[in-house]
Amino acid sequence: MQSQSLVDDADDVDAPAEAALGLGRPLSTTADGTGTGARAGRRVQVRQVLRFLLRRPGLLLSALTVVLVVLASFWPDLFTSQDPLKGVPSQNFRGPSGAHWFGTDELGRDVFSRVVHGAQLSLKATIIAVLVSFVVGGLLGVVAGFVGRWVDDVLMRFVDVLLSIPALFLSLALVTALGYGTVKVAVAVGIASVASFARVARAEVLRVRQAVFVEASRSCGTRWYAVLGRHVLPNAAGPVIVLATLDFGASILAVSALSFLGYGAPPPAPEWGTLISDGRNYLANAWWLTALPGLAIAATVLATNRIARALDG
Repeated sequence: MQSQSLVDDADDVDAPAEAALGLGRPLSTTADGTGTGARAGRRVQVRQVLRFLLRRPGLLLSALTVVLVVLASFWPDLFTSQDPLKGVPSQNFRGPSGAHWFGTDELGRDVFSRVVHGAQLSLKATIIAVLVSFVVGGLLGVVAGFVGRWVDDVLMRFVDVLLSIPALFLSLALVTALGYGTVKVAVAVGIASVASFARVARAEVLRVRQAVFVEASRSCGTRWYAVLGRHVLPNAAGPVIVLATLDFGASILAVSALSFLGYGAPPPAPEWGTLISDGRNYLANAWWLTALPGLAIAATVLATNRIARALDG
C-alpha cells in the first residue's frame, strides 16, 4: 500500500510539469494537418525579421535598392515603356521633369529609360565577374589550403603576382588582349579579383582543416574528398560568400570604369559607364546626363556594401 501511494504521489507531481510542457495532450492540428505550433513559430520568425529590419532603416533601404536594380535588370518594362534607343530630336536636352524623370540627352532619348535598360548590361557583367572570381579564386584557395606542401607554395606565389598588379591595370591589360565587349570586360574584371578570393578561401580552409571534428573524421578513416565536401567546404564558405557580396559593388565600379573608357558594349548600348562618358561633354548645360546615372551607380554600390557588412556581422 505504501509503495502504491508513492507511485500516485509521483504521478501527481509530474502532472503539473506535463501540463506546463504540453506533454499530456496531443498537438492541435488544422484541417490540412499542419501543427498550430509550427504556424506560431513561423509568425514569430516573421516578426523577428521585420523587427530586425525596422531597427536598421539603412539596411532596409539598401535591400530595397538592390531589389529595384534586380527588377530593372530582368523586367525593365515594369519601370518604363519608352524605347532607350529611340529619340525625339526636338526634345533634346530637356531637364528632369514629370515626362522625363532623368531628362533627355543630345538625341532626345529618355535618360531614365536608358539607365533602367542599362542596368541589365551592367548587372550581367557584374554577375559574370563575381562568378569568375568566386569560382577560380575559391578553387585556387581550397586546393592550396587543403593540399598544402609545394602545391600551396606554387599557387600562393601566383596569387602574390596577381596582388602586385593594381586591379584596374590588370583589367585593362586583359580586356585589351581579349577584345571589347560586355562579357570580355566582365571576365577581365573577374580575373583581376581572383587573388583576394584565393587568399580568403585558403585562410578559411587552413582554419577549418585544423579543427577537432575534421581531425576526428580523418582518424575514423574517412576519405579525403568526403572530409572536404562534408566538413571543410561548408564551414569555410561563409567568409568567401561575404567577400563575394562585398566584391559585387567593387565589380560594378570596375565594369562601369571600363565602359567609361570605351571597352564595353559599343554604342548605342546604354551601359552605365557609357552613359556617364557620353554625358561628360555636356556638363555645362546638361548636368543630369552624368550626375543621375552616376547617382544610380553610387546607390547600388553603397547598398551592396551595406548588405555585405550586415552579413559579415
